[in-house]
Amino acid sequence: MPSSSSTSHFVLPFPILIADVGGTNARFSILIDANAEPKAFTTIRTRDFPTLDAAIQSHVLDQTSLMPRSAVLAVAGPTDGDTIDLTNNDWVVHPRRMIEELGFDDVVVLNDYEAQALAVVALDEGNLQQIGGGERDPGANRVVIGPGTGLGVAGLVHAALTWIPVAGEGGHVDLGPQTDRDAEIFAHLERIEGRVSGEQVLCGSGMVNLYRAVARANGNEPRFSDPSEVSQAAEQKADPDAVETLDLFAEYLGRVAGDLALVFMARGGVYLTGGITLKILPFFNAERFRTAFENKAPHGELVGAIPTYAVLHDRAPMEGLAAYARTPSRFGVSLENRHWTR
Repeated sequence: MPSSSSTSHFVLPFPILIADVGGTNARFSILIDANAEPKAFTTIRTRDFPTLDAAIQSHVLDQTSLMPRSAVLAVAGPTDGDTIDLTNNDWVVHPRRMIEELGFDDVVVLNDYEAQALAVVALDEGNLQQIGGGERDPGANRVVIGPGTGLGVAGLVHAALTWIPVAGEGGHVDLGPQTDRDAEIFAHLERIEGRVSGEQVLCGSGMVNLYRAVARANGNEPRFSDPSEVSQAAEQKADPDAVETLDLFAEYLGRVAGDLALVFMARGGVYLTGGITLKILPFFNAERFRTAFENKAPHGELVGAIPTYAVLHDRAPMEGLAAYARTPSRFGVSLENRHWTR
């Protein structure tokens, strides 16, 4: 049955299965107790399993003698309700069925970017790389933004002596042209019902969308159809259209990140995460990103004081989930319609 347990006294029974389920990959670990390091399993591709339950059974439960009593899941999509559809994945999460068929006593389902937000509290400085200037206020609000299969966004609000993750669909905010060059490129961007959103440009398929628009604006026929091809050509400087695409990708990411910094007054920093961030970081145009981030007149000085970071940990959401599973009371996570118990 769904539970609306108080977060201040909420405790999950160990062992706890933690899972980060994205549009392309899924990661699993088992946390034996509050002091143990999670036992990690290899990352799987979601397309290789028909359902989440099948993946948990064959990839986790059948491979260990540890039988988890609880599950804390982070999924790529809205998490309110008994049937949870993932945004960029055919899997559907059925928490009640997981209790009945997989033997869990408790199931908690969070948004994947809530887990990313929790991670920026859990990670140490060695897992962060600062981009540009600014100085972090350790007790202030934070923002996480991550280009991957989609464009994930979450806020982390510090209030009442706790960290409160704020999930949403911020990756779908409008993104519009500012310069004459933008106007030339935006004329060729694929739209959704007339709109260009952040996710139409700042994710894997968005990078290809942007590359095609750049190529056509330059009078060229696009050569690539996969984001890895575009990023590789840009890194090797083998294709001028790809190079411009990655420069613009950094700039547009900076624009959206700066907007979100203002929305949340994120003096605690803005954190870039997601699979694409790690892949392009070695040749990321940090100067172009930061210039766009700070270009927020009349509040350029305010945003200029906010630091930006790249998250280097490749399993950051799992760290956030583990921190939450150990001590739920540390975080103000709403459990209404997101906690099921036997």
